[in-house]
Amino acid sequence: MSKPESSGAVTSGPVLVFDAVSRKYGNVVALVEASMSVEVGEVVCIIGPSGSGKSTLLRLANGLELPNSGRVSFDGIDLTQRGIKLPSIRRRMGMVFQQFELFPHMSARQNVMEGPRSVLRMGKAEAFEVAQSLLERVGLGDFGDRKPSELSGGEQQRVAIARALALSPSVMLFDEPTSALDPEMVGEVLDVMKSLADDGMTMLIVSHEMQFAARVADRVVVLDKGLIVETGSPDVIFHAPKMQRTREFLSRVLEWHEAEVKPPEESAGM
Repeated sequence: MSKPESSGAVTSGPVLVFDAVSRKYGNVVALVEASMSVEVGEVVCIIGPSGSGKSTLLRLANGLELPNSGRVSFDGIDLTQRGIKLPSIRRRMGMVFQQFELFPHMSARQNVMEGPRSVLRMGKAEAFEVAQSLLERVGLGDFGDRKPSELSGGEQQRVAIARALALSPSVMLFDEPTSALDPEMVGEVLDVMKSLADDGMTMLIVSHEMQFAARVADRVVVLDKGLIVETGSPDVIFHAPKMQRTREFLSRVLEWHEAEVKPPEESAGM
């Protein structure tokens, strides 16, 4: 029997468990019997080519989608069981998407206050303090009164991270949070995520930022065509991968990255 739903934070053991989960969209297979877990305090990065099932796995993590077969558990609660109250469970998971999805008519501070006010029924003064503290944590303490249209993409994504943190989640889920950003804005978002990892936040991150994954992750999971190809430490995955498919993927990614960062005179001589 599953554990009763609880508002308390997970303190040890696996917080997320994927047990042979498969997901199809019509005739398109997104995941094939994927099994993995995320321990409390662990940072797991999921990498792989586009269309490999990375975002699908993340959406299954908090019940935005359900698997066609297999089970997903959060803190021992089977998210696939009938009658499960998914909204109450999602409160304990912070989700940051590719797009910022801020309320355009609200200020940055009001966006962060919205969850504590509407979900936790927190008083306005307390929610204000929580929001201000979180904006300072993501380096935007002086930007609280600005509307999203007055913020850069990187600043909007940092507000989105602050908003996700406002409900004091047990785990943070990131779905390629820098993919919609200009290159110069990527670093400021990754720095915030790195600080969360340093503070011990449990994180499941879908990312195409290989250097970030190598620097921050405790474990890296490689997905391809819906299959978990390989799992290991960053040192193993990035320097001594066991599977040929992993080596092929990383070779293409790293070649592209090196081409992008070559100085103009070197590129011109090619």
